[in-house]
Amino acid sequence: MKLKAEDVEKLIRDGVPMAEDIDFRVDRVDENVAVARVPFNERLVRPGGTLSGPVQMALADAAMYAAVLGTLGEVQMAVTSNLNINFLRKPGQCDLVATADVMRLGKRNAVCEVRLVSVDSDELVAHITGTYALP
Repeated sequence: MKLKAEDVEKLIRDGVPMAEDIDFRVDRVDENVAVARVPFNERLVRPGGTLSGPVQMALADAAMYAAVLGTLGEVQMAVTSNLNINFLRKPGQCDLVATADVMRLGKRNAVCEVRLVSVDSDELVAHITGTYALP
């Protein structure tokens, strides 16, 4: 069953309550790709006025999950088995956008890549790779 962006967002918000805390949103879901965002909020910043690393990691992880859901349908028990993040530059004080791609889909796992950018720039804020274990 093909899931729409709003279906994927609801599944994630229902299954991962922290997604509600950071106002996680899914903008688009297609097979093998998802675009998601966290709207800028002063509550999510660290000293220096930038979105904190844990928020960036949460966005990347949830975007990978959205890409997996968009590709396979409702697989709620898919879980992160690996996440590697390279912080490249300070994000702006604006929405942070994640584009997640499923690079390889196997029977037991999905390997993903995520690119984080500030909504007002095309420059990478962070580059993430990760693996989701599939039920």
